[in-house]
Formats: sequence, C-alpha cells, structure tokens
Amino acid sequence: MPTISRSRALTIGGAAFVLLALAWFAWPSPVPVDLAAVTRTEMTVTVDEDARTRIRHVYTVSAPLSGTVLRSGREVGDGVTANETVVAVMKPTAPSFHDPRLHEELIAARSAADAAVALAEAERRRIEAALTFARQQLARVQKLAADGTMSKAALDRAKADAEINEASLASATALLQVRRNERVSAAARLQSPAGGSTAGGGNDAGCCFEIRSPLTGQVLRRNLESEAVVSAGTPLIEIGDPQDLEISAELLSTDAVQVRAGQLVHIDGWGGGTIHGRVRRVEPSGFLKVSALGIEEQRVRTIIDFTDPTARRGGLGHDYRVIVHIVTWSGDKVLAVPIGALFRAGDKWAVFKEVDGRTRTAPIEIGHRNNRVAEVVSGLSEGDRVVLHPSDRVSDGTRISQRQ
Repeated sequence: MPTISRSRALTIGGAAFVLLALAWFAWPSPVPVDLAAVTRTEMTVTVDEDARTRIRHVYTVSAPLSGTVLRSGREVGDGVTANETVVAVMKPTAPSFHDPRLHEELIAARSAADAAVALAEAERRRIEAALTFARQQLARVQKLAADGTMSKAALDRAKADAEINEASLASATALLQVRRNERVSAAARLQSPAGGSTAGGGNDAGCCFEIRSPLTGQVLRRNLESEAVVSAGTPLIEIGDPQDLEISAELLSTDAVQVRAGQLVHIDGWGGGTIHGRVRRVEPSGFLKVSALGIEEQRVRTIIDFTDPTARRGGLGHDYRVIVHIVTWSGDKVLAVPIGALFRAGDKWAVFKEVDGRTRTAPIEIGHRNNRVAEVVSGLSEGDRVVLHPSDRVSDGTRISQRQ
C-alpha cells in the first residue's frame, strides 16, 4: 500500500511538472521594443530640394555681324576687364564657289562692264572735242563783238554752247566713273575662295573686327573652340563675376505655396559646411518638368541669396549642386513625438503608448512635422513613452520590454 501511494505521488508530481513546464513555455513573453519619450524641444519645418548655384548676371557675347571668328586665346577661368579685354576677333569670310553657269554669267557681266567703260570714255572724248570747239568759237565771237561786227545774240549763243558743253563734259566724267566702278564690282564677283580673281585684280579683306568684354569678371564658357564661320547673333563666349552668386531652386508647386520672400535657408550638400541664405523671390508662374522616373511634375523656380560672407562659400562656382532647406515654420519648446512612432488608425494618427509594461493605442492630433518629429496638439503629455517603429507583433495590450 505505501509503495502504491509513492508511485501515484511520483506520477502526479511528474505530470504537474510537465504541465508547469508547458505553461511556462506557452506563456507569452514581453516583446522587446524601442521606446522614446515625448519631450519639448526646438522644432523647425523646412522645404528641402536639390538646387544649383548660378552667377546673377551672365553676359553672352554674340557675333555682331556675319563673318569668320578666329580661334580665341581666352580660356575658361581667364579674367577679363570691361571695355579692355578682347574676347573675340572676326574677319570677313572668303568668297563662295561659283557653279559653271554663274561663272559664265559673271564673265559676261565683266565684259559688258568693260564695254560700258570704253563707251563712256569715247563719249567723254567727243564732248571734250565739242567743248574745245565751243570755247574757240566763243573767243572769235567775243573778238568780233568787240569790233562791232557781231550781234549780241550771236555772242549769247556762243556762251550758251560753251556752258552746255562744259556741263556735258562733267556729266560724261561722272558717267565714266560710274562705269569704272561697275567694272570693279563685276570683277570682284569673280573672286575665288582662295582670294584670287580671274580678272587679275587683288583682294583686300580689310581690317579685323575686335569684340571686347562688356564687364569685369571671368570667362565661364567658350561656345566656339576653333575658327568658324558664323552668322550675326551667334553666341561666342559667356562672361560673369563668380563672386556674384545666387541659388536657383525648382520646388514642387505644392511646396512652393509655403515659401515666402525673406525666409531663412540652410544650404549644405555642396562639399563644405552649412551656410545660410534668404529667399529673394518666388516666381509667380510654374513650369512642367519630367523627373528621372518619367513623372510629370509642376515646378516653381525660387531664387535664394547668400547671407554669409563670401569666404564661407569656399570654392562654390557657377552651376554647382547644393541642397537647400527653406525654413517655413519654427518653434521653441514644442511638444514633439518622433515620426517613427506614428501610424494610421482609421483616418487619424495614433501611437502605442507604454502603460505599466503594456501597449495602449493612443489616438493623437498632430500639427507641424518634419522628417524627424511631429508637433503634438493633443493625445499625449510630456514624459509619455511611445513605441518606435512598431512591428506586427505589437498591438493594443501587448506586453513589451525595453530593447537593450
């Protein structure tokens, strides 16, 4: 009898131990989580965007007339002085090639000009002879009129003949000069691209034309590296003052509506420390821009001025990349909760608040927020602890422990 009691006791004890072990392993253990306290802190809301620097006033020097631009000796980065430094030199272009028919037409035009010159010279010699005779006749009539043997009407007629022939000679001389110039023009049209002329004439290309810098600064870009034939208005070189920088940021239109002139800007991402600026202008019109992913975005250009000394900008130059953070709102001692603790509960924001080692879902109302924290309007108090980045193992009433 005692032996049987001992066996039953051992069996009951073993079963109880197994049940206790199973209960121990089945009992849910606390979920380790990261906890953060709700505190009061300084908070700043910014609009962040990639941007680029640019010289405020960039001058593009263009060709004022058509011609050949010689290779420039100015390199990018060279200093230039307003109205003194020669940035480009132009010369006239060479004559163009002639097709056979046009060439024959030009030869015929030159021959016609030669004949017109010969005709004008013969006409001038005829009028010179007529003038010589008229002057001799006038001299005889004047002598006879002085003796009283010639009437006054005959004298007047002789004077008129002489004056008419003098005028004819002047006209013939001018016409001869016209024909000679026409002949020179016809010969010039026969010039070849090499500068020679089938008429045997020379080629005077004239003096080169120098273009000087419109301002004091540096060469930013050379549009033409080598000698080239250009038309009037062709851009040749860009000049600007690298010390006179500003920033151009293309903001999303949904962000641009929050930006106002005069707002503070923090500038980084350019290879140096953080520098500061202020918004000078938000342009009133936007434009369509396609992103690298092919998404159409409506952008608004915003202009920012540097406020720090030039020395703090280091090696920043024209068209450099920077990242701008435009401050749209800031506050002191703002009750804030980390962004990582927020999740959506229906159409409201909520957090898991730690209460006596368990989570409690706490709907909250938030105000301003940035990429780190959000302003708590209601639902939490200073010192409350919330779960950061809650996983799917965390729900309302879950036992939790602070992750080490």
